[in-house]
Amino acid sequence: MSTTSTQAPHGPTKLRLLELLAAIGTAQWRDFAAAAARYGLTSTQARVLAQLEGPVPMRGLATLLVCDASNVTGIVDRLEARELVRREPSAVDRRVKNVVATDAGRDIIRRVREEMQATHGALDALDEAERATLYALLERLRPSMERDDAS
Repeated sequence: MSTTSTQAPHGPTKLRLLELLAAIGTAQWRDFAAAAARYGLTSTQARVLAQLEGPVPMRGLATLLVCDASNVTGIVDRLEARELVRREPSAVDRRVKNVVATDAGRDIIRRVREEMQATHGALDALDEAERATLYALLERLRPSMERDDAS
């Protein structure tokens, strides 16, 4: 008789983990988009603001957003009209235009993140040790999940 039937069940399959990550990612994105809309931003405009921790070339934004550079121009134009970003020439190559968040842009994306109630509520269900464990696990996954844009 096989002993496998009496052993504890195996952990979740990779497919189940992927489905769970996708469901959580979708819910977080929906929460982000709803919070952004309260500030008159599209989810893509808010995503651009979220990427601007420092100057980012227009072409770099297109890569991060996985879209054509011409699409980024319109997005940045609308953010610039609201004085949430500004364009400035690159110090390395003056032909390259970097996008930089203004103080108002940094403030609005901070408020969007703070107002993501569904996401905050879900994380509140975890105690401090569980949040630390989740953070450590996600940090381990992150490098292999993100494309290295420096290469």
